[in-house]
Amino acid sequence: MDNDAIPGTQSVARAARLLRLVSAAGTEGRHVVELAGDAHLTRPTAHRLLAALRREGLVDQDERTGRWVTGPELYLMGTVAAARYDITDIARDIVRSLAVRTEESAFLSVRRGDETVCLLREEGSFPIRSFVLSEGVRFPLGVASAGLAILAFLEPHDVDAYFDRHPELADRYGAAHGEKRLRARLRETAERGYAVNPGLIVEGSYGLGAAVFTREGHPQWALSLTGVEFRFAAERRAELGRILLAHAHQLSTRIAAGGR
Repeated sequence: MDNDAIPGTQSVARAARLLRLVSAAGTEGRHVVELAGDAHLTRPTAHRLLAALRREGLVDQDERTGRWVTGPELYLMGTVAAARYDITDIARDIVRSLAVRTEESAFLSVRRGDETVCLLREEGSFPIRSFVLSEGVRFPLGVASAGLAILAFLEPHDVDAYFDRHPELADRYGAAHGEKRLRARLRETAERGYAVNPGLIVEGSYGLGAAVFTREGHPQWALSLTGVEFRFAAERRAELGRILLAHAHQLSTRIAAGGR
């Protein structure tokens, strides 16, 4: 059955979009006009949905500034979800090991809807570094190497749906992120096992990413490396890829053993 034919689906999708936007704003929150614009909703519709979410405790409104912020019920839900999805404690030593072995900056990212969010960053010992990624930074799937690795191992119908939802990628991130060229990189990633971002976000800043899987085999997280271009020449890139995949496999195994 088409989701659009299910009563209430559109309202749920709109409310979920607003929740993500409010959450992304952090403790500062955002005004309803800004939220409505980014959610492609009219101001009255956005306000009506926010008011409904507020009644459920999922969002709140700062009485002094009028900005909308996350609510207490969302926090309680998040603490429960963290038991399943927050793997930072069991991943920290693996991220650190990856940075030590490669001397490059290493990261753990998690999939959140159509984005990846960086959870951990560990600096490598090489003195010249790339600062494209840091904790809390978000990118759409398929843009940074972590999201490219995750997108490459999603089911084909999920990939198709993602492209249907995001025709703007090329306009926002350049022609290399058009659907045809991005699909080609997805195929290369699936064949190679890890993703390569050859300076497509910031010129001269390379990234490698490898998916990390749930016990059921879904790509939910990714480990990645970033560094300057000359450190990612073809021969060394292959070695970095092998190290990255080994660490990603280690983390996937650890997650499966923990029942996540």
